[in-house]
Amino acid sequence: MSGVLLLYVGLPYLLVQLAGAGLIREGRRERRELALTFDDGPDPLTTPAVLDALHDAQAQATFFVMADRAEAYPELTRRMLDEGHEVAAHAARHVHAWLRAPWDAFLDPGRAARRIAAITGQPVRFHRPPHGAYTLATVLGQRAAGLTGAHWSVEARDWDPARTPAGVTDRVLAQVTPGAVVVLHDAGPGVQTTVMALPVLLKQLRARGYRCVPLRELDGAVPLDAVGLRRRLFITLDAAFDRLHRVQPTEGRADNLFRTGRVGFPLQGIRHADGTLIEQGTPAAEFHVNNPLLVDLGLRRSVRLAREDFRAVARDLQTRPDLQGTEVVFCLSALSSLLAALGFETVELPPADTRRLQRWANMLRRGYGSVPGAPQPKLSILSRKAFLARYGD
Repeated sequence: MSGVLLLYVGLPYLLVQLAGAGLIREGRRERRELALTFDDGPDPLTTPAVLDALHDAQAQATFFVMADRAEAYPELTRRMLDEGHEVAAHAARHVHAWLRAPWDAFLDPGRAARRIAAITGQPVRFHRPPHGAYTLATVLGQRAAGLTGAHWSVEARDWDPARTPAGVTDRVLAQVTPGAVVVLHDAGPGVQTTVMALPVLLKQLRARGYRCVPLRELDGAVPLDAVGLRRRLFITLDAAFDRLHRVQPTEGRADNLFRTGRVGFPLQGIRHADGTLIEQGTPAAEFHVNNPLLVDLGLRRSVRLAREDFRAVARDLQTRPDLQGTEVVFCLSALSSLLAALGFETVELPPADTRRLQRWANMLRRGYGSVPGAPQPKLSILSRKAFLARYGD
């Protein structure tokens, strides 16, 4: 019995729901665009306010609609299409996959898609099951219906009773990256929070340069294959590294090019260009690169973004409590040529450190789908004073 449950629920939960195998979770991070998605509608009491906010912001979105609600309110469903939005399937019945009979879970995606297509006059491409939950029957049902599963990379948690409109806005703005798929609701629990948050959220996203597009238009939004899963694994490893070493995204924003943490300076016998010795253990701010963003942007565009984002690092140096008292700012990486162009001193590393970092850099390049053969890692460093003089306000 346990083996059957593992095959039917456990493996789909791990491989599909968590890892995202075969699902769309996000697009490439090259462009400042993202996909806002809304579940559970349409609802005549709340969906019009969501559509009004999107219209005012000149933003497009994808609505994962319930089949019975789409049939009950066809005018709202058609308004979505008329205003440039995308209509996708959520469910024929809003029931968690784990609570469905297998045959019901298998049939539901196709039933929902056919009923919705009868209203829109267009074939349905994407399906997101209630709660984003999967069993083996759900996976097979999507395949049999010719549907592509769509998950998310940012969950607004607007359904949480403790979440305020400002809390929803702050959560999305902290987690959003280029290519993100954001899940919100235009009906059901928490929708009033979304309705109140949406105008401000859209304004803030636009101020950051983001364009909101339907999921079908999101660059690089394809079902995760083996290469995509490997990249997702390395993103997860980066996140685990950050939690373990208390590394934070700069200014709390996941779309910044840098992550920074406080460390004791790890090397011995290192001197600044002026000859000043840097003692091992000196309080230091070590920054790391946002690897998937760097890979998707490429070096040339990353240099331009780095000039702007180092100003954010400088603000963190001045305001983050954990970075107070640090004396140097440094990075150990294969990006020394890029950082030299941005004013950093470059220092050769001891052979053992070079070999260790070279292996890690090549592993990262393979994991993120970049060309193997990283340049020789070096130390890129500036004193806190010199860094703030160059990038501080």
